[in-house]
Amino acid sequence: MTSILYDAPGPRAKRRNVLFSVVFFVLLALLLWWIWQTMDEKGQLEWALWKPFTTSEAWTTYLLPGLADTLKAAALSMVIALPLGAVLGIARMSDHRWVRIPAGAVVEFFRAIPVLLLMLFANEFYVRSTGIPSDERPLYAVVTGLVLYNASVLAEIVRAGILSLPKGQSEAAMAVGLRKSQTMSSILLPQAVTAMLPAIVSQLVVIVKDTALGGVMLGFTELLNTRSTLAANYANVIPSFIVVAVIFVVLNFILTSFASWLEGRLRRSKRSTGAVLGADKVDDVNAAEVGGTYGTGAGGSI
Repeated sequence: MTSILYDAPGPRAKRRNVLFSVVFFVLLALLLWWIWQTMDEKGQLEWALWKPFTTSEAWTTYLLPGLADTLKAAALSMVIALPLGAVLGIARMSDHRWVRIPAGAVVEFFRAIPVLLLMLFANEFYVRSTGIPSDERPLYAVVTGLVLYNASVLAEIVRAGILSLPKGQSEAAMAVGLRKSQTMSSILLPQAVTAMLPAIVSQLVVIVKDTALGGVMLGFTELLNTRSTLAANYANVIPSFIVVAVIFVVLNFILTSFASWLEGRLRRSKRSTGAVLGADKVDDVNAAEVGGTYGTGAGGSI
């Protein structure tokens, strides 16, 4: 059976796919068994190392405060970077060179610099040029670095999403007399959001993970930084890494699941939802067409 997009696999291809799947799962099981055996031989599966995570002290003193700071830095960065990236992306498509060229220079400059270098520079700038308290300075530096880098990346995502739309969309808007700003806000952006959403969510996941750079280099008390203090107190380095990794996986899974739900909702809302009219409503419409509301009789106009 042939589809428009691909040829359905035949008997040999099906057997080959089954064989590859079996081999993959066997190799995965062997890898997991090797990891389990290695950790057991090194004593990393002893209950004493995992017991602290069953008590409230490890969570309320270390993990939850670190998670709160991670979410705080990530949320601030997202709230600032998303609109800034949209503005820069739209500015790069401006007809005015004095807008397009500076916006392109800003995007290319900050997109080319590693986010860690931006955080370190921002921290040094705040140390020497501002009166921000030392305990709040790491948060400001982390958010600044994340905003500058991710806003430039999001600007390219926005620009690519808008340019991916058919030219007929903007041409139709111009044909009915819409200005370019109206075309962008009312026609292009609403359609591009759905196409851009997967890439935007991927970048938001990067923001959440990159908060850990501030903990390692700037002493920002995020989740990974508080993990090191917990591991030093309980001598459970490997288990603490595993628990923190699971927390990040769950956090990013929630973010991507919400984005998938939002994308589906946006797609459904754009579909035509024709209302079903009753018999009385149909008679009213027909009478209006004959009487002149939509036609040329009874003083109607085309």
